[in-house]
Amino acid sequence: MLAAVDHVQLAAPPGAEPALRDYYVNALGMTEIPKPPALAARGGCWFRADGVHLHLGIDRDFRPAKKAHPGLRVVGIEAYADRLAAHGALVVWDDLLPHHRRFYSKDPVGNRLEFLEPTPGS
Repeated sequence: MLAAVDHVQLAAPPGAEPALRDYYVNALGMTEIPKPPALAARGGCWFRADGVHLHLGIDRDFRPAKKAHPGLRVVGIEAYADRLAAHGALVVWDDLLPHHRRFYSKDPVGNRLEFLEPTPGS
């Protein structure tokens, strides 16, 4: 029986770790967590923030997905969008999901990310 999502894995090209660390730690406010030694040799980075775990794995044939993405729930979405924009990230608002404020952005290697917050009373 499923209990929870443990993590979401996204891909990245070789050598992208410094840019990923800057974005996921400084722009998104996540914490990098060490990979187990047997997996660290593969490259990539793991990040967490309050129960959200994102793993960035290295893919030599990397191509960012055009549609697939994690949906990340945030608190204070306006301030969060401002934070990402201040770090140079594109913020694209979308009002098509009822009872939510949401926007899309991309990480430094082009992975699509959705950020959403339920509207009050929903």
